[in-house]
Amino acid sequence: MDQLVIVGDAHLGAVPGGVEEAMLDFLARVPELGDGLLVNGDLFDFWFAWRRAIPRGGFRVASALAQLARKVPVYMTGGNHDRWGDSFWDRDAGIRFGAEGIQFTVGGMETFAIHGDGLTEQHWSAKLMHRITRNRATIAAFRMLPPDFGFWMVDRLSGKLADSTRDGAVLDRAASAQATWASDYLERNPTIRLLIMGHTHRTALHEAENKRWYVNPGAWLDGLRYAVASGRGVELKQHIVD
Repeated sequence: MDQLVIVGDAHLGAVPGGVEEAMLDFLARVPELGDGLLVNGDLFDFWFAWRRAIPRGGFRVASALAQLARKVPVYMTGGNHDRWGDSFWDRDAGIRFGAEGIQFTVGGMETFAIHGDGLTEQHWSAKLMHRITRNRATIAAFRMLPPDFGFWMVDRLSGKLADSTRDGAVLDRAASAQATWASDYLERNPTIRLLIMGHTHRTALHEAENKRWYVNPGAWLDGLRYAVASGRGVELKQHIVD
């Protein structure tokens, strides 16, 4: 794979329908933009794969991703809203899925992608939810619930339990803390030449010495943002719907 297309933080299901339509248009064009795709977490505002059921609301995008994976490699990381994919993405959709991050090669560059939640949170509720939603007992208990009841419960509680701030100052602090974390990570891991993160909904592109990069493409829900990376460098992009 020589050129990777990177997208994340679409939060489909909690955004206007036009955002999903734009995502479908974008996925159809990915083979023109590169020869691989990374979806770096929070594609959906909530996603949970039961053993025999998947969310109905994400069907069209999940189907489009599965079709795309037959043409180019597709990678996906879990975000704090959708990391509970179980075996669905790998087994049924043909997508390489890493709930906590994923490592692969792009244009000869060793690449590590991680959504970024739990690393530089600015609010206690986000730190708490990070612990709860990663707990194996919590996940197992939720899987025992009937899907309709599980979604009802998430709809009722998510606004009260999660940190969903739109405060610009808080988001700026989160983006700054993430950039510092990324710089430290690249220093500790000299074999990684490309570090990809998301979660803060803020774009970031920093080049370290010896052609090594940290990139956050920003949020798809905010301006249809994405990025393209190759051995030559990284570019921040914006999708235009005809």
